[in-house]
Amino acid sequence: MPARLIRLFTGEPYSHTSIALDIELKSLYSFARKHIHNPFDCGFINEDIETGIFGMDKNVYCSVYEIPVTEEQYQIIQEEIDTFIKNREIYKYNYTGLVRVMFGRNVVDGKHFFCSQFVSHIIYKSGIRLFSKENGLVRPYDFHIRLKDKRIYKGKLSEYRQFLTRQQVHNKDYLSEEYARAI
Repeated sequence: MPARLIRLFTGEPYSHTSIALDIELKSLYSFARKHIHNPFDCGFINEDIETGIFGMDKNVYCSVYEIPVTEEQYQIIQEEIDTFIKNREIYKYNYTGLVRVMFGRNVVDGKHFFCSQFVSHIIYKSGIRLFSKENGLVRPYDFHIRLKDKRIYKGKLSEYRQFLTRQQVHNKDYLSEEYARAI
């Protein structure tokens, strides 16, 4: 329901953003509901694309983007996320910021985040400047606009890992064919 309300209000196709540290989306983090049946108990979470909210609806549509990072940037991102993991109790959902971002108003205090604000914050901390606006003004659709040339998948989230498997098989066949030509 919250996602539908956000899409209805914004008119944008995406209502949520997460950050992953691996291509399989096993280490996936965001700010969202902590419990499936309570949309108001929100905060920092480790998401799973096969269980929880995503597991309940096999028709969740998504886009996955890959941002090239240096080893140093990756390390900074990992350290920032580790800080959130270790201190998850002090981080809360930024309900006020979520409403105010719709009106172009930024709300930042360092302890409250909504999903796109969190992802933008983590990326910004690594030294990557995706946006010219403040993290508290970044919306999920902004990632789509900014990263559309870096999209590696578009479709049902429930089919993402199958897509990866097909890609690996395709790439393996291609590499084998290339290797055979070299011999």
